[in-house]
Amino acid sequence: MGVAPGRRAGGGVMLNLRLKHAFGRFRLDAEFTAPAGVTVLFGRSGSGKSTILKATAGLLRPDEARVTLNDRTLCDTAKGVWLPPHKRGLGVIFQEGRLFPHLTVRQNLLYSRRKASSLSRVVEMLGIGDLLDRRPRALSGGEQQRVAIGRALLSDPQLILADEPLAALDEPRKAEILPYFERLRDEARCPILYVTHSPAEVARLATTVVVLDAGKVTRQGTPADVLGDPDVVPAGIRGVGAVLEATVARHHDDGLTELDAGGVPLFLPRTDAAPGTRTRIRIAAQEVILSRERPVGLSALNILPGTVASLRAGDGPGTLVVVDTPAGRLLARVTRRSAEALQLAPGVACHAVVKTVAIARQDIGQG
Repeated sequence: MGVAPGRRAGGGVMLNLRLKHAFGRFRLDAEFTAPAGVTVLFGRSGSGKSTILKATAGLLRPDEARVTLNDRTLCDTAKGVWLPPHKRGLGVIFQEGRLFPHLTVRQNLLYSRRKASSLSRVVEMLGIGDLLDRRPRALSGGEQQRVAIGRALLSDPQLILADEPLAALDEPRKAEILPYFERLRDEARCPILYVTHSPAEVARLATTVVVLDAGKVTRQGTPADVLGDPDVVPAGIRGVGAVLEATVARHHDDGLTELDAGGVPLFLPRTDAAPGTRTRIRIAAQEVILSRERPVGLSALNILPGTVASLRAGDGPGTLVVVDTPAGRLLARVTRRSAEALQLAPGVACHAVVKTVAIARQDIGQG
């Protein structure tokens, strides 16, 4: 197939970014590196996420900036370098598809195409072959977003910018689109800068997470590291959870999928993934129950043996308990009273209980 979009022979493209900008009282002062894969800009509204995307795209001239893609300088205010947006090699995906309403899907895709051989591959990847002769008004929101992804890919980008691309969709449409972003992450081989405030999207898509607060980078790490820290998750304690990776073992006739999670069976609502597929699962801390002994007579199917790694009391009556299990590190949100009654402490053996139906479909994705 040759070199994938954004891919240079001998290695992937790396985005390096340093920005300073002021809007009234707001001060943006951010610096980070985004390798190939999905780097999620994660933070509350007004933290600077979209400003970074606009500056990277060339839609905003920051007060001070240096933005490079490997050896290409997109912007360097100190040296007076400023590439206009159309020369930056970008693919952009907005909240809405922003398709040309008077053109068919095929014409919308061809409008951005730079490589003659790319169309059939992108159409197959996104499953939009039966949409090519339709106009945007005849498409659902999810279908429009798939076409928008295809248009971005056909521009042969060295960098893809996605500005909360699922924010305007309802939950069924989000569930439809997320697998395509997972495939884009795994096949595009160029950096994808993705803005969201959704822990579920972070857990499923991110290879790197950059946390922003009041215009500054406060944390950079893996999804598991970031989503496990209530101090940095915008949704607060309710957004805290574990991110596990497991392998699909088999599908059962009763509508469940069994995963092999570090040698421990983990049951989920049935997925479409074939046996052997690596899967990434987010388990919210409030959905985990702890027991000192292995419980019996429960309806919950997922009972994981573990050891308490740490406890962290909150400002209210709650305590966040970190438990190491064969499947990976889990987090449980319990009351202080429960933690004291169970005599939980680092090194204490326990069992983590997770209801199968408590794991939402949007929290299950390709690893």
